[in-house]
Amino acid sequence: MKVINFFDSDNRYHWLEEIKQSDWGAGQFLYRLLNDGSFFKAVGENSKVLLLTDGNELISFCTYAEKDDIQPTKLTPWIGFVYTFPEHRGKRCFGLLLDEAVRLAKNDGVKEIYISTNHKGLYEKYGCEFRKMLNDIEGNPSRIYVKRVK
Repeated sequence: MKVINFFDSDNRYHWLEEIKQSDWGAGQFLYRLLNDGSFFKAVGENSKVLLLTDGNELISFCTYAEKDDIQPTKLTPWIGFVYTFPEHRGKRCFGLLLDEAVRLAKNDGVKEIYISTNHKGLYEKYGCEFRKMLNDIEGNPSRIYVKRVK
């Protein structure tokens, strides 16, 4: 398995179709943002889509982005749109994506990465710490986690 950046891939159409196969509303939203060219406008010009792949199979994906669903905020960068296909869940696949996000953050001189989620007990497994509750862009409470970059 390896992590690639969607935008660095020569086979973006294939990966876009793979993202489209996710059975999650936010995954479908990410697909639409990528498909209609509005991704960077929505999440920031320096944002990335990280894909965990095994050959031509998409295992898991997430974004490493300037903005996420907590707006407005000075907190940045964000890991968002975290999804692992059902047949690969429970194998800690997200950890490989998180490692890449941490590497990118180090290169950017960032000390913390943020995650907005309703999940409890998932991100703690990867060394993330609950920071606080904030409302998302729809006004719903969201758990904010931080991953410290060392």
